Amino acid sequence: MPAQAKGAGQAKGPRGPARARAASKAPATPEPPATPELSATPELSATPEPPAAGSEGRPPAGLRLAAAAQGLEAVGLCVAAVFAAISTATGKSHQLAAGIVLTVLALGTAAGLAAIAAGLAQARPWSRIPAVMTQLFVVIAAVSLLDGHRPEWGVPALVLAATCVAGLLTPASLRALNRPSANSR
Repeated sequence: MPAQAKGAGQAKGPRGPARARAASKAPATPEPPATPELSATPELSATPEPPAAGSEGRPPAGLRLAAAAQGLEAVGLCVAAVFAAISTATGKSHQLAAGIVLTVLALGTAAGLAAIAAGLAQARPWSRIPAVMTQLFVVIAAVSLLDGHRPEWGVPALVLAATCVAGLLTPASLRALNRPSANSR
């Protein structure tokens, strides 16, 4: 019996004060810190939304214009891929393998352009840099087309690139595509 009492006393001894400390801290500690964190969370989630959307909940007009121009570039690249596929199929391509690779590459790039256009249309911050870099390559390709006496392809490409960049650089578009700063978190 004394052994049991001693064992029971040992079980209560070290745990007893620990329980008392935990019980005295438990009600006071979790409540105050949890309340400010919970109230700060909706403010953080609400902060990025208003700048990304216009007054009607849509992206700004400049950003929609840039998305439309990017989408038209994707459609134009799909048309060029179809022409490349037809040239390859009719034997007008220099090499069969090169024609196939060109067609697949054009279709893959068109899909990437369409994804960037969708990101712009939804005011996703990640879409800004790929859209600007795309326009750089479109201008290079357009100048090459103009040098190759293909103004029917080069001029529309230049117009679309200028339209997209202009839409991206409007103040409302820049605000919509900005990420919240680390200081506001």
